Amino acid sequence: MELYSGYINKLVDELAALPGIGNKSAQRLAFHIIGMPQDKVNRLANVMMEAKANVRYCSQCFTLTDSDVCPICSKPGRNHRLIMVVENSRDLAAYEKTGKYDGVYHVLHGAISPMIGIGPADIKIKELLDRCKGDVEEVILATNSSLEGESTAMYISKLLKAAGIKVTKIASGVPVGGDLEYIDEVTLSRALDGRVEL
Repeated sequence: MELYSGYINKLVDELAALPGIGNKSAQRLAFHIIGMPQDKVNRLANVMMEAKANVRYCSQCFTLTDSDVCPICSKPGRNHRLIMVVENSRDLAAYEKTGKYDGVYHVLHGAISPMIGIGPADIKIKELLDRCKGDVEEVILATNSSLEGESTAMYISKLLKAAGIKVTKIASGVPVGGDLEYIDEVTLSRALDGRVEL
């Protein structure tokens, strides 16, 4: 049974398709958007279209940015000899909030998962290996502690260790199966401080 008219249903359906948004949240958002002044709705729509058109990968670390090099990679004083490997830009943001890390990042944009057809060539591993041909002192693997994240970390570790690069992994404190973006800054800081060499 449809409770709302076609346009409301379409809006609710589109919002509910977003990650982390259930049907009830989608309904609340839809009614909020419908109740907003037209100029604010136009501004929201324009910002979404501009972001989609202008956001791309950083040419160095592959996080999302609207410039060729992201603010972290271009910031003076960052240690480019220390690279933390994360699965996505949200994980990068989680670590950056700790204020405890002064190196740079490498965003894989996923993890190896043969069950859903994601192999090493489908994420940014080749680009990481290319970066490590330069003056890199240490690579910190900060993938999620899921089966896919651990498999990805082991795969990268084998490749980098064969190239003679020091590889460490963040320490425990991050719960198994937990996503980094949802973990508090103190836990992330402790995991970073207690990393171990692989």
